[in-house]
Amino acid sequence: MALLEALGRELPAAAALRRELHALPRVSGQEEPTLKRVLDALPEGAVEQVAGTGAVLRIGGAGPAVGMRGELDALPIAEQTGVPWASVNGAMHACGHDVHLAAVVALARAIAATGARDAHVHEARAADAHAGDTHASDAHAREAHAADVRARDVGAPAPLLVVLQPREETFPSGALDVVASGVLGRHRVQAMIGAHVQPVLAGGTIACAPGPVNASSDEFRVTVRGAEGHAAYPHLTRDPVLAMAQVIVAAQQLVSRVADPMVPTVVTFGTVNAGSTPNAVPGEAVARGTLRTMSRKWRERLHERFAQVVEDTARAYGCVAEVEILPGEPILVNDRALAVRAGERLREQGWTVDDELRSCGADDFARYGEVAPSLMMFVGVDTAAGLHSPGFLPDDDAVGAVAEALLAGYLAASPPGTGGRSSELGEAVSSHRGSGRVAGPFEG
Repeated sequence: MALLEALGRELPAAAALRRELHALPRVSGQEEPTLKRVLDALPEGAVEQVAGTGAVLRIGGAGPAVGMRGELDALPIAEQTGVPWASVNGAMHACGHDVHLAAVVALARAIAATGARDAHVHEARAADAHAGDTHASDAHAREAHAADVRARDVGAPAPLLVVLQPREETFPSGALDVVASGVLGRHRVQAMIGAHVQPVLAGGTIACAPGPVNASSDEFRVTVRGAEGHAAYPHLTRDPVLAMAQVIVAAQQLVSRVADPMVPTVVTFGTVNAGSTPNAVPGEAVARGTLRTMSRKWRERLHERFAQVVEDTARAYGCVAEVEILPGEPILVNDRALAVRAGERLREQGWTVDDELRSCGADDFARYGEVAPSLMMFVGVDTAAGLHSPGFLPDDDAVGAVAEALLAGYLAASPPGTGGRSSELGEAVSSHRGSGRVAGPFEG
């Protein structure tokens, strides 16, 4: 496969780029230096600024494009890997975005090189055929030339829209702004492809499951108000700390006794704050956390039941509760046809394919699935530390693994000459933008 061979030639430079990006990370909203460096490494193309500190770059001619995302931002984590190219600025690519960006660059360069070469070959053949047959009629020559041009159009890679997205790690997310900008519609993006390193999978394995693969994630803030007083006289107070403790316990029953056991649901309290001295009952306790699920219908109901449980529990302890819920990322749903075709490609490329992995993690890549068929793959990496850890450091081979996953997705979404099935994709796009996608597992 010409594209796979071209990709292999790009990987050494991509690994070096990955280390360069890793050494100088930028947190959400401050990604300009990272964006500039990645644009410098990409092949020439039309660049358009989007979402503040992001950009898109188009490679290829006219017609529907395949979109491919690379995340620009890092996390505010102090790195503890000890490698010579570790970050020292208090930020860190602890979620693999350096790997993803380098992989996108490698594949974009391979697609650009292969497309230019194929177009040159087809044009030369068309010119030879047109000029060589001097005895053919003008009509016959025009027909032969048109046929060769059609063959060229089928054989050349699909146009690629590289989406360099900022603020994946914060809310409101960069993907939300990219979609709102209308840039995907202007470039007629017929599918969005992404890949993410995943240490819960062994190296050599790529997850490519159809249907829901990441949960929705909504933040909440709970404020419980009581009556403050001296710690020695609890009967003269209404203790919001005790009430909050009971709220935290009661909320877990939403998972075990209210949610359908076949629907993944997670209620997490991440922060709890109250009081300023150990010998007094404070007047207020505040907790923040997230609600996650893989069912669109249950998501709305979960919000309602969570608020009810919090308010009723606090009332039972003589306190009053206020619940605020900030809607976050939607459920990330992989297009079934794209997942199946990409999985076939990955197996042909020698990868072990996991078509079952699902996670209650969230990713703003889900926003792209609301406007076009999309596919997010998870690439196994062998690391001692997990995602968002100060010790997380996939080796350089992960760049090639992510790039091959993206290649499989690109081919799955491309016209016949590059390995896709345009008629099936067209049907998928029409269905997606028409009456709405069919609900998959957990979505009822």
